[in-house]
Amino acid sequence: MTRDLRLAALRRFAMAITVLNIYGHALLGFEQSLAQLFASLATAYSVELLLELIDARVNARRPRFSGGVGTLVDFLLPSHITGLAVAMLLYANDRILPIVFACTVAIASKAILRVPVGTTKRHFFNPSNFGIATVLVLFPWVGIAPPYQFTENLSGNYQLLLPCIFIFTGSLLNTKFTRRMPLILAWVSAFALQALVRNTFYGTSLIGGLVPMTGVAFLLFTFYMVTDPGTTPAKPLHQVVFGAGVALSYSILMALHVSFGLFFALVIVCTVRGCGLLLLSTREARRAVVLHAVEPAPVPLREAEI
Repeated sequence: MTRDLRLAALRRFAMAITVLNIYGHALLGFEQSLAQLFASLATAYSVELLLELIDARVNARRPRFSGGVGTLVDFLLPSHITGLAVAMLLYANDRILPIVFACTVAIASKAILRVPVGTTKRHFFNPSNFGIATVLVLFPWVGIAPPYQFTENLSGNYQLLLPCIFIFTGSLLNTKFTRRMPLILAWVSAFALQALVRNTFYGTSLIGGLVPMTGVAFLLFTFYMVTDPGTTPAKPLHQVVFGAGVALSYSILMALHVSFGLFFALVIVCTVRGCGLLLLSTREARRAVVLHAVEPAPVPLREAEI
């Protein structure tokens, strides 16, 4: 995805999740406190800026956020999204520190957990998902925000309208900007298939296996988390494998009775993809060394030939 498309996607995603949080706390009935929300955003901004200052100092370059207010805003878009996502999806009762910790892990993972891709290094974990999954593992008393919070204060046709808005805006975003519709289709299809397989071989309820697909939380995960363009493949076939892999990992976690399977499944697939990218980069580096070794050394030109 080109830089222009990535920036356009980030701006629209940031706007959408901002509106959702404002509307959620004002009308929908979000369970988290505003203190947790603001603490999450403050942590995301400060960690992002600090890590960029350190990296710029080490590499003797200008920070990427320098150049005016517009440049600073665009630079902070990813951390803005991460901060809002963590605060919206985690539920830590009245505690703030778990939210701050999750945000710190999420932002730091982009700077620390990176693999070579071409001539650059890229992070391979979805930041928000990685921070949330880490807190769920380290703090068992922290959970995921109850799915009903997205429609708790809605009634009648409004309960149907909100999911339709998510589907429409998410489809538009992932068709026009992120270009991750093959991944979404593979993920949704494979999720339905794994519910059918578990029903056939393990006797689990088919309706129970499909019910998560009807919730707003599933829609948010489908259109705005699993499709992160920075940590998912760009080629359509690879997207299909990635999406199906998340559904397969989820089904295994469900068979093992592991809670919060969506978040852990995405971490598993991102880990596998990151290891694959690292192995591929290592192989390419070794091949380049071998080719360089077998090439004949250049013969210096004699003075008369210069």
